[in-house]
Amino acid sequence: MATRSVVVKIGTTSVTDEKGNVAHEVLARLAQDVVTLRADGWSVVVVTSGAISVGWADVGQGRARPRDATTLQAVSAVGQPLLMSAWRDAFSALDVPVGQVLLAPLDFSHRGQYLHARGTLEALAGLNVVAIVNENDAVADEEIRFGDNDRLGALVANLVGASHLVLLTDTDGLLTADPRVDASATLIEEVTAFDADLLNAAGASKSGVGSGGMASKLAAAHMATWSGVTVVIAPARAPHALRVALEGRAGFGTTFSPRPERLSARKSWIAFAVASQGSLIINEGAADALERGGRSLLRVGVISHHGAFVEGDAVEVQGPDGVAIAKGLVRVSAESFDDGDDVVVHRDDLVLLRRV
Repeated sequence: MATRSVVVKIGTTSVTDEKGNVAHEVLARLAQDVVTLRADGWSVVVVTSGAISVGWADVGQGRARPRDATTLQAVSAVGQPLLMSAWRDAFSALDVPVGQVLLAPLDFSHRGQYLHARGTLEALAGLNVVAIVNENDAVADEEIRFGDNDRLGALVANLVGASHLVLLTDTDGLLTADPRVDASATLIEEVTAFDADLLNAAGASKSGVGSGGMASKLAAAHMATWSGVTVVIAPARAPHALRVALEGRAGFGTTFSPRPERLSARKSWIAFAVASQGSLIINEGAADALERGGRSLLRVGVISHHGAFVEGDAVEVQGPDGVAIAKGLVRVSAESFDDGDDVVVHRDDLVLLRRV
């Protein structure tokens, strides 16, 4: 990917109108911004939401939106080609081809799949094709119930080594309070650290039609900035929203400063893409060796282990107080823990999380 590269995620309420149909004018404006940025040397990947809303607008016949996962999967299967067709139309008007990339959790948790997905996105960029990414909701019910495309956007930013992640939404950015209950809420223009007050400023999904909300955007920003990515939350329907977000214009959106030292692609994968299959409770001496000495985790430093992990699985490493300090890939299974290698997690497979 290019040195200047951005992943832009646009939410459901931004790509659809009040009836759930595609908001073609919004897609057209974003497509124009993408084409302009590409001409300026940027590499751009688009992460889109909206398949379920578009699908239900097509087949729902005015009924209340369903909640069960099976129906939502079916509705997504209806909406995804409609949504992709709209993106194709938006870019074809500018003589730019697009390619659909549907991703599921396995594509991030399995290292081989992860590298394959990255290779596909790199190949599309090499062909000057704009990748349009969405969750593979039609087969991944876990995503519909628990996932959101904000996190997907952060994972894709890590995947392609993006310098920026822009989350386009239906608000002006991160506000000091929920404007639905506090009329005095104001825009937070810059965030340099995450704390409890910041997290309390976020609420649930305002629209009720998307799976995200400001809390999920904060979680995505937290993930991406810790991997060295600059994140901007900005209003999707503002003129030239993507371009202005990348310009860093004062008063436009909320910018999250990245961690100075970027994680390697592999350690980003370990830290954020792979689900933990268990946990290791370690003593103070082991914690100090990991955090201050940059050492591997040895079996002698493990007080107890939990979960049915096997060799190569990701586990959370916790201090004696139960607070997570690291995450890594184990070299022994839970079943053979006492008889396995003395090195439980090698330092090359370990990511320190104390500052997350």
